[in-house]
Amino acid sequence: MANTRRQGEIATTALELLDERGADAVSLRAVAERMGVRLNTVSWHVKTKARLLELMADAIVARVSLEDLPPDPAERFREVAHRYRRALLGFRDGARVVAGTYPAGEHTLRTAEAVVGALLECGLDEREAAWTAWTAVYFTLGLTQEEQGAPTSMGDVLRTAVTPEAYPALTRTLGHLAGGTFEERFAFGLDLISRRAGP
Repeated sequence: MANTRRQGEIATTALELLDERGADAVSLRAVAERMGVRLNTVSWHVKTKARLLELMADAIVARVSLEDLPPDPAERFREVAHRYRRALLGFRDGARVVAGTYPAGEHTLRTAEAVVGALLECGLDEREAAWTAWTAVYFTLGLTQEEQGAPTSMGDVLRTAVTPEAYPALTRTLGHLAGGTFEERFAFGLDLISRRAGP
């Protein structure tokens, strides 16, 4: 119990560093310096950088509230996905941290349970429920990671690179590829995935 509490303190400190300086600045040494302890103290509780990232990822997913979810399972699935995205956006480089880990922590598992449970209630079989959940997670992580790292001039880059002669299909859709907000793209993609779960 004491070790779990200490790991929580270490993860909280690491998330503070993440918000202040970004993912590249987070290390066991930086966390130890911030906490005012020796590196060996942090290493004893966390062991490796990979484990530190797992703890951080689970702490980020802890921000996904499962309170007051819709009773309809398809709506519940979509709502949890939206809350998951908001949790990732709540931290600088949040999606990047979570995307690089496979934590089996309490918060990650309870969120996964809510997603898979909703999909099973929608009538999907076990394989469909599991793989639809993965698809939603991968989509959310990828789009959110792009959102958190995207240059403000992304549309300008596309408009400069795409010409009608070389890329006729891209030229036809350029207004949509370079337009729309990340929120709109997320809603569109989630709607496509949600069709597996029903209306």
